Amino acid sequence: MTMTMTTTTTANDIARIFACQDGYQHRVRATSAEQRIAKLQALRAAVVAHLPAAVAAMAEDFGKPGFEAACEVAALLGEIDHATAHLAQWMQPVEVQPSASAAPGATARILREPKGQVLIFGPWNFPFALLLQPLVGAVAAGNVCVLKPSEFTPATSAVCARLIRTAFEEAEVAVVEGGPETAAALLELPFDHVFFTGSTQVGKLVMAAAARHLPSLTLELGGKSPAIVDSDVDLSQAAARIAWGKYMNAGQICLSPDYILVPAAQRDAFVAEVARYVQASFHAGGALNEADLSQIVNERNLRRLAGLIDDAVGRGARIALGGKVLASRRIEPTILVDVPRDAAIMREEIFGPIMPVLTYEDLDDAVNFVNGRDKPLALYVFSRRAAFVEAVLARTSSGGATVNDVIQHVAEPNLPFGGVGPSGLGSYHGYYSFLAFSHERSVYGQAAENPMEAFGRPPYAGKLEMLTSMIR
Repeated sequence: MTMTMTTTTTANDIARIFACQDGYQHRVRATSAEQRIAKLQALRAAVVAHLPAAVAAMAEDFGKPGFEAACEVAALLGEIDHATAHLAQWMQPVEVQPSASAAPGATARILREPKGQVLIFGPWNFPFALLLQPLVGAVAAGNVCVLKPSEFTPATSAVCARLIRTAFEEAEVAVVEGGPETAAALLELPFDHVFFTGSTQVGKLVMAAAARHLPSLTLELGGKSPAIVDSDVDLSQAAARIAWGKYMNAGQICLSPDYILVPAAQRDAFVAEVARYVQASFHAGGALNEADLSQIVNERNLRRLAGLIDDAVGRGARIALGGKVLASRRIEPTILVDVPRDAAIMREEIFGPIMPVLTYEDLDDAVNFVNGRDKPLALYVFSRRAAFVEAVLARTSSGGATVNDVIQHVAEPNLPFGGVGPSGLGSYHGYYSFLAFSHERSVYGQAAENPMEAFGRPPYAGKLEMLTSMIR
């Protein structure tokens, strides 16, 4: 396998790009809906042209199955198509009814104007879509943009750089490649908006560094997203849907169901159903079909995941399925049971193909366990009982939720996607991407005649008494 090395952009190049975009942003902000749609269509054409290269690059970087890589590209194209279909409407000023205290004839409206210079950090787990999906909103809103791909996926980073050069002038959209030192150099610059997708730990560093210039921020982070399974449920269907979300991309998904809570009486049946799904999905001729299972992105994360399994087993957990670390930098789809609630795997986001299956006695037990941890990016609840679903949603908090499935809320373009608290700040997708990269500017138009105008001006003699007599 050919290994691509990350290209590092120099500090001088970064300063030059920033200055160039600073001078160009005012031309871009004045573009019409038609002009921005043309830019999005150029981006779409470049994505389609680079599809084979993107799929090959993700396979090179971490063995991503071609089908999953193509799905990633398809999601990006869907985001572009949704934006081009609705952008003209999104850009229209929003007329607001002035309050009763306004002078007769006054007007109020909201203008969506671009924030200006935007910096987007992409993650390694979906290195193509999650770098370019935010760009769709940034371009739609009329911004100039610098993209920083992950250095952990250098082949995909290189494809993205070529793609962007095909679709945009550097003065409008540029790709800056490199490691942590490059990211630090970018955060020294006074961008107007910073968009980061990655871990909560690194998100805190980005937020602290960006605070020197007070840009607006979107932080798409993660956390331990639970799945709560009711006793009244189609157990086979629930297990298959949870397992699909857990083992896709080898669990390296911010929305992956991190741990599962099932009634104690149904645990073994649930584990058996997950094992049946794994056998049907990842085995052929009795052997694991490694081609359909992504690699762990690097040796450091592989060792971390192996350590989580060892720690849990050392504390009394049992491996009910899988558990082997393979020479190909893969981990078999794994199920852990009898996991102590203070094990390391229950304290940090797993981000790998390891499924702890915990039990609960009643709804209070399940809800209290979820609420005893940071607010997650997602929550999943499986039940045929509407009252059970609504009770879980009412008594917990998460960035988003899917009922009777996992991850699907992220695919609905009319819903905002984002976290809450430690799992993120702000949201995007569809219209919400356009808003994320726009400033909502309030515009008030005063009436020609304002009967209260003179009352509000000096001299104030006698006016205090009149004002206090009107306050009730």
